[in-house]
Amino acid sequence: MVVRIRLARFGCKNRPFYRVMAADSRSPRDGKHLEVLGYYNPLPGQDGGKRMGLKFDRVKYWLSVGAQPSDPVQRILFRAGLLPPPPMVAMGRKGGPRDMRPVDPLTGRVISPEKQAVPSKADESTPEDANA
Repeated sequence: MVVRIRLARFGCKNRPFYRVMAADSRSPRDGKHLEVLGYYNPLPGQDGGKRMGLKFDRVKYWLSVGAQPSDPVQRILFRAGLLPPPPMVAMGRKGGPRDMRPVDPLTGRVISPEKQAVPSKADESTPEDANA
C-alpha cells in the first residue's frame, strides 16, 4: 500500500477548505483516509493571510515511514519548514529551451553562481623558482 499525504477538499462552492490527510494512493480525493494531519485554508482571512495548521510530529512520522507528499502538500510542508525546497527550473520563454540555472524558491529569481576565488601570489610560485 502506497501512502500519499494529500489535500481533501471541503467547503462550499467557490469557498474551498482543505484537510491535509494521509491516505492510500488508490482511494478517491475525498474518500477514505488513514489520518487527518492538518488543514489549509487558501482564502485570506481578515488579516490577509492564509490559514494553515499541521500536526508536525505526525507529518514527520508519515514521511519517515515512506509516505509521498503530493505537489501542493510538498509546497505547504516547505513553507512550514518540514521539507527542503522543491526543485525549480527557470523557463526562458514558452516553447523555448529550458534555462537550467537554479532558482531561489522563495523569490523566484535565478541564483547567480559564486564567483571563482582569485589565486594568490603564494599559490603561483613553483618549486623551480624556490631552487633558483
